[in-house]
Amino acid sequence: MKKLIIAIIFLVQISILSAQDYYIYVTAESEDEVALVKFDGKKAQTIKNIAVGVWPAEIEGPHGITVDPNGEYWYLSLAHGNPYGFLYKFKTGTDEFVSKVQLGLFPASMQISTASGLLYCVNFNLHGEMVPSSVSVVDPELMTELTKITTGAMPHGSRISADGLYQYSVAMMSGELFEIDAMKLKVNRKLDLDKSAEEMGMDHAGMGHMEQPKTASNSMDHSKMDHSKMDHSAMEGMKHSKIKPTWVSPHPTNGMAYVAANGAAQVLEIDLKTWKVVRKWDCGKGPYNIDITPDGKKLIVSYKSEGATGIWDIEKGVELAKVQNTNSVTHGVAVSKDSKYAFISVEGKGDDKGRMDVIDLKTLKVVDTAFLGKQAGGIAFWKQE
Repeated sequence: MKKLIIAIIFLVQISILSAQDYYIYVTAESEDEVALVKFDGKKAQTIKNIAVGVWPAEIEGPHGITVDPNGEYWYLSLAHGNPYGFLYKFKTGTDEFVSKVQLGLFPASMQISTASGLLYCVNFNLHGEMVPSSVSVVDPELMTELTKITTGAMPHGSRISADGLYQYSVAMMSGELFEIDAMKLKVNRKLDLDKSAEEMGMDHAGMGHMEQPKTASNSMDHSKMDHSKMDHSAMEGMKHSKIKPTWVSPHPTNGMAYVAANGAAQVLEIDLKTWKVVRKWDCGKGPYNIDITPDGKKLIVSYKSEGATGIWDIEKGVELAKVQNTNSVTHGVAVSKDSKYAFISVEGKGDDKGRMDVIDLKTLKVVDTAFLGKQAGGIAFWKQE
């Protein structure tokens, strides 16, 4: 009996030591709020709602969010400016406002380079003319915009390479992938994704590798972004992308980058050495955001038009599961540092409350949900402890 009691105590201690608390920041775009969510391995709950913005009578639209590599500060793009948007800086833990700086038209996704220490934020230019937009480069310590680097039309999803040397972004309307040298602050390369994806199909025809795209989605399905009503005549002289790329994530180790081809219902794999599309996977409708597990094994894709999330085996190029989210219109993806959980922001429609679903990447099931403000969007993993 004594040995049994000792064994039970030992197992309880191991369980306590192995328990983890995960903390995630999620924006609520139609509430002008940012939620801090805690997940203890079983239960997800919003532990704080942080009001953001300066115009009480207007919705300013917190859109993109990131946490610095040291976990000391979080940064937020308030997209709907007059006419320009702003980047806000807050202290993690206390969530107190620190500073802000004006950026371009509708600033969206962003990240800080571990090599340069600078923050790179794309200016989505949602409500402007269909002309090339830019990436704002900001000194996050001084909160000063150093320069704007011109890229394509409506740049949206962006991420930085694991070594911090290159920033990648996709321009949704011109269908381009851009590689920016994070140290030299200039475009290093650009790739026409429509053309490269088409050439990849022709190169592999008859070899069993060519994949036919599903029915194209003609919009991002954002409740506040109806692209079907845009005046595309303003894009005269500019290629109008059919695949409409909305996100790019470089792999931490394999030399590839992965693009959500929103308009083609595909995920594109780009070889960063040859600078070509080398694989394309048919997926759910409206692939929107992408994240990769830190161990490099799984690709997580939000299917905005289906209210679902795809979990992919990267090496095999196989979808392990399509997980139905707890409400319609999925948005952002973040992954825990231990590669165990994916955190998915779910917008919903109309007056639906926003949500954050937690997906167990071992069982491939939603294990719990936290409720947020309306139109949950940008999401960033902070820490686990």
